[in-house]
Amino acid sequence: MTAHTCPTISIVTPSYNQASFLEEAMQSVLTQNYPNVEYVVIDGGSSDGSVDIIRQYQDRLAYWISEPDKGQYDSINKGFARTKGEIMAWMNSDDKYAPWAFSVVADIFSSFPEVEWITSVHPMGWNARGQAVSMKHSGGFNRKSFLKGGNLPGTGWYGREWIQQESTFWRRSLWDRAGGSLDTSLSLAADFELWARFYQCAELYGVVAFLGGFRAHGEQRSAHHMEEYLAEADRVLRRHGGKPYNPVEGLLRRIFWKVLRQYSLAQIPSPVGTVLFRTHVLYPTSVAVWIEKKWKILPGFVV
Repeated sequence: MTAHTCPTISIVTPSYNQASFLEEAMQSVLTQNYPNVEYVVIDGGSSDGSVDIIRQYQDRLAYWISEPDKGQYDSINKGFARTKGEIMAWMNSDDKYAPWAFSVVADIFSSFPEVEWITSVHPMGWNARGQAVSMKHSGGFNRKSFLKGGNLPGTGWYGREWIQQESTFWRRSLWDRAGGSLDTSLSLAADFELWARFYQCAELYGVVAFLGGFRAHGEQRSAHHMEEYLAEADRVLRRHGGKPYNPVEGLLRRIFWKVLRQYSLAQIPSPVGTVLFRTHVLYPTSVAVWIEKKWKILPGFVV
């Protein structure tokens, strides 16, 4: 790819009093070695030195501002309204991208016009020092599985893994079709609600590459309000027609997934796969995999 053919990737970082991590988050965007990045930082009126950090990089930003707002999701909406790039994502001010993320994302979107949003099947975790300390395997993704709670891990039902926001990218055309904004009436789970709307328009493709990660440092809202997040996400799921599995089926699926996940990209014989998919014992997925010097989309499954 050349700078003239690389799609522009628009990234928004919302921030409020995260000076301890903000510079590292910004550098993970600005040091991607990718030619077409449109980067916007929306600060909520920080008083901890965050603004001084942003000013150090202002000549490399498409836009930035520091002023009181109505919260994280309002900041993100405000930021995206200032962007025009074909590919979109947001990175919170205490999280980070992998150094190769944008080139991988651009390759996949450029190679497969049918792909409208992607995320890693290997969600990564950073510690407070910025070290990569965890990697999970979520398997691929499927709308029907999502509506059954497959991406809503919680007590009392079966969920494999979250759709990791820090590793999720989408086309602007999908964003526009899905409403063009985050739902600011939600205080915690507006990301989950956005995925539910995206799923009304397009299936999510997995990627076998590390793209980004969530930094666990104990002070983020998710650490203190997880029960509230789960309750809000559960309401969102049901509002969009979803319903988690009952405890018994959830337990069985959890066992099946532990046994079968290592084979989730194996080829299932056609007659068997047809029966398993039609009866929703398994759900079909599509995953981008690097094979023989190029990305290919392979079929897979999740439980």
